[in-house]
Amino acid sequence: MWTDSHNHLQSPRLGDPAPIIAAMRAAGISRCIVNATREDDWKNVANLAASHPDFILPAFGIHPWHAHTARFGWQARLRDLLEKHPHASMGECGLDTWVSEPPLEIQRPIFLDQLRLARDLDRPITLHCLKAWGALFEAFVEAPPPSRFVMHSFSGSIEIARRLIPMGAYFSFSGYLLHPRKSAVLDVYRQLPPDQILLETDAPDMLPPLEIITHSLPENLNHPANHPANLPAIGHALAQALAIHPDDLAELTRENAKRCFGF
Repeated sequence: MWTDSHNHLQSPRLGDPAPIIAAMRAAGISRCIVNATREDDWKNVANLAASHPDFILPAFGIHPWHAHTARFGWQARLRDLLEKHPHASMGECGLDTWVSEPPLEIQRPIFLDQLRLARDLDRPITLHCLKAWGALFEAFVEAPPPSRFVMHSFSGSIEIARRLIPMGAYFSFSGYLLHPRKSAVLDVYRQLPPDQILLETDAPDMLPPLEIITHSLPENLNHPANHPANLPAIGHALAQALAIHPDDLAELTRENAKRCFGF
């Protein structure tokens, strides 16, 4: 039974979540963490978790791409939401200089406030970091992360990973990292502590290579979507790269997710 440590089932790109969740269960997925990206979808994530309490754990946060949407008083509203959902984590949040808008000057204070809240409430937090490693470590000096945090779709170097490991980082592998141009990332995962590896789809994003895909969604040539039921196929491919049995990887990543997210 597999655990998807990061997806966005609330995304309209996936359509009706009911058949999506049914396909995930049929594929052997027993749990997933559904990450919000901005305040406007916090309610949708909460409703999904309430409808599927044995399957979905919610995560609430503001993604760096949506930092400019944060409205006055969002910090208090996020704290209130987390207190109402004691099993929720925080995310997706972080820093990103791959995009030019919103600029880092807008992203950074939103991120720092989320780090402080996660540490104050002792909640795990899922982090997005793209071309912003220096800025991330600078932010950690000002606002240290909580004792457990997830580097979502981690594709950094082993040197970066070794700085994060003692801080309490978990490293989540997505199907996108199976593309041949990302082959160096697999060598990084071979060197990570096994008890700090997670598995994710980031559905509807991070589409795996075509030969990995087992579940498809209606064609959108401009923005193809990743079905979250692709997780077991991603897991089998990673297991092969790590030279371990897929069942062992499923159990390992499930236990790691339980320890990280506290379910």
